[in-house]
Amino acid sequence: MFSKTCEYAIRAVIYIAAESSQGRITGKTEICMAVDVPIDYTAKILQTLTRNKIVSSKKGLNGGFYLDEVQWNKKLLDIVIAIDGDSLFEACGLGLQRCSEEQPCPLHFKFKSIRANLKKVMEGTTIIAMAKELKKDAVFLRLGLDKL
Repeated sequence: MFSKTCEYAIRAVIYIAAESSQGRITGKTEICMAVDVPIDYTAKILQTLTRNKIVSSKKGLNGGFYLDEVQWNKKLLDIVIAIDGDSLFEACGLGLQRCSEEQPCPLHFKFKSIRANLKKVMEGTTIIAMAKELKKDAVFLRLGLDKL
């Protein structure tokens, strides 16, 4: 459902938040390795996230990325909108330009409830909630690693 870039962004933000909750600033290379995000994408994703105030950055020798308390409480929806916009929650499931209530595509009414439920989940889930789950080892961001 999400673009690959959005998937990478969500994973990166959750990892950065988990590290930030421990008082750590995280470098781009560490983020790439921890969440299995290709290095080529990472700089662009992090730049977009910083510009949209989803994450903060610190330049210099001990620089990297972190979240402050305000950013921890942002919703996953904020990440999706920053990366992909809101078309996922409004666009036609078949990609038709003129799909509407009056002229629905074959999936319109079924997809409408899926979009609404997905948006509700994304609006109701904070970044810090996901980071806490990661720190408890209840969830993971990369396959094949016991612990990062």
